[in-house]
Amino acid sequence: MPPNTTASSGQQSGKSGRKKGRKVRLLLIVLVLALIGGVGFGAFWSISTVRASFPQTKGSITLEGLSGPVDVKRDGYGIPQIYASSDADLFMAQGYVQAQDRFYEMDVRRHMTAGRLSEMFGEGQIDNDEFLRTLGWHRVAEEEYKSTISAETKKYLDAYAKGVNAYLAGKDGEEISLEYAALGFANDYRPEEWTPIDSLAWLKAMAWDLRGNMQDEIDRALMTSRLGPKQIADLYPQYPYDRNKAIVQEGAYDELTQTWTDGSGTSQSAGGSTQGTGGTGTGGAGTGTGGTGTGTGTAGASSDSSTVQTQLTGLYEVLEDLPEAVGVNGNGIGSNSWVVSGSHTITGKPLLANDPHLSASLPSVWYQMGLHCKSVSQKCQYDVAGYTFAGMPGVVIGHNQDISWGMTNSGVDVTDLYLEKLTGDGYQYGSKVLPFESREETIQVAGGSDKKIVVRTTNNGPLLSDRSSELVQVGKKAGVDRDAPDRGDGYGISLRWTALEPGTTMDAVFAMNKAADWNGFRKAAALFDVPSQNLIYADTKGHIGYQLPGKIPTRGKGDGSVPAPGWDTRYRWNGWIDQDELPYEYDPDRGYIVTANQAVVDEKYPYTLTTDWGYGTRAQRITSLIESKIKGGGKISTEDMRQMQMDNSSEIAKLLVPLLLKIDVKDKHIREAQKLLEGWDYTQDADSAAAAYFNSVWRNILKLAFGNKLPKELRVKGQCLSVEPVDSTGPADEDRRVRECGKRDADQAQPDGGDRWFEVVRRIIDDQDNAWWSTPALRNQDAADTRDELFARAMRDARWELTAKLGKDIDTWSWGRLHRLFLKNQTLGTEGPGLVKYLLNRGPWKLGGGEGTVNATGWNAAGGYEVVWVPSMRMIVNLGDLDKSKWINVTGASGHAYNAHYTDQTGKWVKGELLTWSFGDKAVQESTSDTLLLKP
Repeated sequence: MPPNTTASSGQQSGKSGRKKGRKVRLLLIVLVLALIGGVGFGAFWSISTVRASFPQTKGSITLEGLSGPVDVKRDGYGIPQIYASSDADLFMAQGYVQAQDRFYEMDVRRHMTAGRLSEMFGEGQIDNDEFLRTLGWHRVAEEEYKSTISAETKKYLDAYAKGVNAYLAGKDGEEISLEYAALGFANDYRPEEWTPIDSLAWLKAMAWDLRGNMQDEIDRALMTSRLGPKQIADLYPQYPYDRNKAIVQEGAYDELTQTWTDGSGTSQSAGGSTQGTGGTGTGGAGTGTGGTGTGTGTAGASSDSSTVQTQLTGLYEVLEDLPEAVGVNGNGIGSNSWVVSGSHTITGKPLLANDPHLSASLPSVWYQMGLHCKSVSQKCQYDVAGYTFAGMPGVVIGHNQDISWGMTNSGVDVTDLYLEKLTGDGYQYGSKVLPFESREETIQVAGGSDKKIVVRTTNNGPLLSDRSSELVQVGKKAGVDRDAPDRGDGYGISLRWTALEPGTTMDAVFAMNKAADWNGFRKAAALFDVPSQNLIYADTKGHIGYQLPGKIPTRGKGDGSVPAPGWDTRYRWNGWIDQDELPYEYDPDRGYIVTANQAVVDEKYPYTLTTDWGYGTRAQRITSLIESKIKGGGKISTEDMRQMQMDNSSEIAKLLVPLLLKIDVKDKHIREAQKLLEGWDYTQDADSAAAAYFNSVWRNILKLAFGNKLPKELRVKGQCLSVEPVDSTGPADEDRRVRECGKRDADQAQPDGGDRWFEVVRRIIDDQDNAWWSTPALRNQDAADTRDELFARAMRDARWELTAKLGKDIDTWSWGRLHRLFLKNQTLGTEGPGLVKYLLNRGPWKLGGGEGTVNATGWNAAGGYEVVWVPSMRMIVNLGDLDKSKWINVTGASGHAYNAHYTDQTGKWVKGELLTWSFGDKAVQESTSDTLLLKP
């Protein structure tokens, strides 16, 4: 649940609270009226309030602490390029400039990562703070700063924080951002100084968003309450290696030397390795290395399933309630990246494309900028540009003068849930009872009283179940099975996660920013421990490559597919895969590398990386597009790469539409909708009526075949499958069905519709009588016993659903009317007063694309058709001429509502357009609109 700002203004009591509430409302009303077109003093005051926080982008500013002058050149979209003469000045200026544009966003993020949202937004955030304090991201970041990152990285973090604080010095909240004006009236909140720990902690939040298969662990365990092992296996099919290729195809693992080699068979050192190799971790529940596990419950804990189910259900609900800024919960989210060597491009040098898929937010999670040393030397080492996070120095994705790199989520399993046997002040581990490591945390609450909590940690990690008083009581009452002899206090759930241990990812960012070749890139990748990402590479000399980095555990027993028994010593992590054993490719013969969350390696790899790969739908489509372009010696251009990024083809439609068209439909209204699919090319453009109807049919197929059979623990309060009709076209009983759907559909299980479900359906599509196709009768709907009967019902339901949502005239239907993007400020724009939402939020935009498409504008079938994650940015790097590279952000450079650069890139992003990405001195100068001089 997003930060609850209404709660923060609702903590006052008595007359003072009511007066303050009226004051807030009066301010907001005046502000809105002024912005809409008010005149006189009200308009002047309100517009002044809005503009007070806009950054100065011209002239000069004196910053204490700089050793020399720094130039900040902004283009017509407000994207800054910074030029300095020392590393410290460069990163100090980066902190200053990002704070100018995005400090409110930075401030909210650091409060989130530290579990301090209640300080800003009141008691509505206490539960979220408790959970985030239990994870302890800020504490881990403190340890990283003290003990694991390099002295050079500390220097850069310190310089960055100095720049942020130089911006904050002497400013009131309303001079920093409009949101502070509202918060100041609500709870007298004032921002505090920035610290290096605040920058490090945000990496933990990004790692959480990309944490792997923890949700699948929970889901599989919860399914055991209603489904058997075979049914669960049906819903988690093996990865289709025969159809969707793994990322690494020409590399090989040498069992004798225990090293990974590239396509030529030559082993290359990564310049460092992780700690220990441990065992191969192929035992326990599941199927081992590359496939998808088929475990049927919590390993080693079988008798008191109801208690385990309740614990996991509680955790499921806690995760669902976390702010969206922490990440989208659920499956289907991913990213695309691919690189094509010069042998297949019109420039003769590589082209590299990347578009990470993340939840849509306003402003975007990404911040575009360039960091340039006026003269690259030992004193000033950087000449790099790309995308970074507001609040963090360096560049996360982009290019320097020699190399370019991109990232997609690898999906590697670096999280394990453990069922713990609690007893007294400790927990069982083997034959011993070990004491908890405990700490007390104090949560300060705006407008309310402080709350103290105790965080307990086992040798597997923090007890997440402590964050629900209901779960604690259930755990105490639990019976205990034969694997955990009863010692009196029941169960709890802990989390082991690599990001909860101090790491070196911040070192990796700086090392990658100044890497000059493949060896330097791999040395940097060896430091990139969390989150594990697919890293693609290209350089100006013509080489391309791929590296899987990360701190990836080996397990003594079990494969991480289901929660493990924490008391059983055999299920402990026993080391990390050595860097030299991690997969990579360098200049493969095929001349391209595609990473889109598919399997990294095939089944021959000796370690279990995960049991839950993405199923490769997007990756295979990208591969097909590349191969069609280079067939017969064809060459790929930057424009070709852009068109591939915008490909809207639906792979599940290609499978299902021919079958849907064979169904004999008698009802003229449903037949009218069916005819939309005739001749459709499976392209999900925003103006396509066929795409709208097909996706509704797909959603209803999922509901009928699977949703109604999933256990109640997985049932979510999603969007009703139908709503109040626009007007009547069908029989009266159909209209009643539409109006009354909320009584039946709003609280039921529903698959998310991602490409795992594509594979589930593909496996049973030719089995007309498969049990999954059966669904009971419902009022005037006949029971379905076969595939075609269920498809007929889904087509009927989809017809009336879209009649309700889009109207009876099929000619007015379009996918974009259903599939809309709303950009929301992730605090005041989600649950603040309505007038504040009006001020801060933007949209909707009608989008094409969808689930499993390269243009992955994700929607979750459990909740409706609206867009929930997006290609959060798009870039294409031209290694033949870096100034001909292209980029775009989903929003804009600014976090200030009503600034010209708040959402000035969004319209182009929606259309699939890209901006010119200037990098060289001459190109930057030609594109510069505003120049600001920062003086010492």
